[in-house]
Amino acid sequence: MPGLPGGAKPKVHGSSSSQTPRTELTERQARVFRALIAAYVGQAGPVSSQTLAQLLPVPLSSASIRNTLSELHEAGLIHKSHASAGRVPTELGLRIFVDDLLEVGTLGPHQQRLLDRSLSGVDAAETPRQASQLLSEYTRQLGFVVAPRVEHQRLKAIHLVAISSERVLIVLVAESGRIIERILDQPSPISQRELEQIGQLLSERVVGRTLIGLRRILEIERDELRGQADEILRRAWKLGFEACESQSEDDLIVATRLALLDQPEFADPGRIRGLFTALETNQRLLDLLRQIAQADGGEKRVGLSMSLGTQLGEPALRDCVLMAVPYGRPAEPDALGVLGVIGPQRMDYGRVIPLVHYCGELVTRKLQA
Repeated sequence: MPGLPGGAKPKVHGSSSSQTPRTELTERQARVFRALIAAYVGQAGPVSSQTLAQLLPVPLSSASIRNTLSELHEAGLIHKSHASAGRVPTELGLRIFVDDLLEVGTLGPHQQRLLDRSLSGVDAAETPRQASQLLSEYTRQLGFVVAPRVEHQRLKAIHLVAISSERVLIVLVAESGRIIERILDQPSPISQRELEQIGQLLSERVVGRTLIGLRRILEIERDELRGQADEILRRAWKLGFEACESQSEDDLIVATRLALLDQPEFADPGRIRGLFTALETNQRLLDLLRQIAQADGGEKRVGLSMSLGTQLGEPALRDCVLMAVPYGRPAEPDALGVLGVIGPQRMDYGRVIPLVHYCGELVTRKLQA
């Protein structure tokens, strides 16, 4: 099973809020920069020129390495925290590396089979949580999934249950398996027979529609039949409109946080606490994820979105990177969810990118099955 349509390799683009300036590197600069990134990922710290000399596939003199590092520094691609320290890539440098220098392949058949098997027996409603777990386990980053908004999910059933003579529980079942429950107060008592009739009327209108689509068809029907409607139909309209009221919030699913604790950048308990708090309370991050889901939603996307540091809009995430990809129906932007990983900027991008991308395609297939 191919990881991408036609065997294409994953592509990465920036967040919708940024445009990366183009930086043309010479062959020597590119070799040195690739070696620096590899060492930075491996040793989780600044990289010295002596280390680079050992890693370069084509040997360079110490003077050439120092001159090249100086050129990369002037271009804003690397920096060092103090005079005696080695170099680390900047946000711009990491962006240039991922966009222009990184060779990203597709996920291997063995890993594809492992991921396929992990989701094969999972109920559709539990797929997002399981996908979050798999992303964390396989990438050793913080895997997350944002479910599509409730009001944009297609429905397959509606059930009405009388809690009392004046309170009704409405249960909406989405095609994805998600359950939406709403308790509605009624201004006057409603009998079980009336409730069954109303439930039948709404069931005929709900299948295959989103909450937005259901509201639209009820409004059209009400406008056309207002003078001809009996009391049961009027109550069905009223209950239907109340069921369609948007009460949903973005559902950021993080199944496990243990993988991120392995990263040396988060050895400080205060820092990891700040990161988790930011994930739970940061509306800016959720807005960014929604932008990723909706951008280019009409296309058959093969790219991931990468957001670095300051783009995440939260001080606790300033040294982090977010890799995300939409899943769901590409032709319906509002029906898209988002999945991906958050981790330190010192990330093994060549391994993480195809994993995230394949998980996006796998969840899409699972939810559409």
